[in-house]
Amino acid sequence: MLWSTAPNRFVADRLTNHEPGRGVDLASGEGRNAIWLAEQGWEMIAVDFSSVALERGKSRSDAVTFVEADVFTWEPDPDAEQLQLVLIAYLQVDRGRLEELVRRCSTWLGPGGELFMIGHDVSNLDEGIGGPQVPELLWELDVILEWLGALRVVEGGVVKRPVEVDADIRYARDTLIRARATDD
Repeated sequence: MLWSTAPNRFVADRLTNHEPGRGVDLASGEGRNAIWLAEQGWEMIAVDFSSVALERGKSRSDAVTFVEADVFTWEPDPDAEQLQLVLIAYLQVDRGRLEELVRRCSTWLGPGGELFMIGHDVSNLDEGIGGPQVPELLWELDVILEWLGALRVVEGGVVKRPVEVDADIRYARDTLIRARATDD
C-alpha cells in the first residue's frame, strides 16, 4: 500500500459516531477512508483515476464500490438516493479545479448530508512539515468557505497533524471543513 491502511485521523475522529448513510470518497486512492467508513456501516463509493490504487482497495474490501473515473467529471447515479457524505481528503489541485469540484459536489448532498474536507493548508509551508511545497496547490480556509453556498459550516479551521520525523514528532497543518446541507 502506498499510504497507511488506517483511515485519516480526522475522518475517524469526526465520523465515528455519525449516522451511516450513502457516501462517496473522491480521489480515494487505495480507499482507506472509504473502507473504514464501510466498516462503520456506510454504503461507500470510492472514486479515483488510478486503476492500480483501486485494485489495491478492492483486494482489501468488497464492501466498497470502487469506480475508476476522473473526479472532475464523475457524477453520482441520478436515480440513486442522495448522498449523506462527500469526502475530499488531500486532493491538492489548483484552486480553480478544487472550487469547481466543491461547488458541484455540494449539490449531491441530501438533507443533512455532509461535505467533509481535509487537505494540506497553505500555512504548512512556513509552520508545518510535509505536503506539497507549491502554494497554488495548498488549501486556504477562508477561500474554501466562500465556495460552500447554502451549506451550513459545522466545523472549519486549521488543525495540526502529528508526523514522525527522525524519531521526533513534528506537526503538519491541514485545513479541515465540515459543512452540511440544510434539512429542507
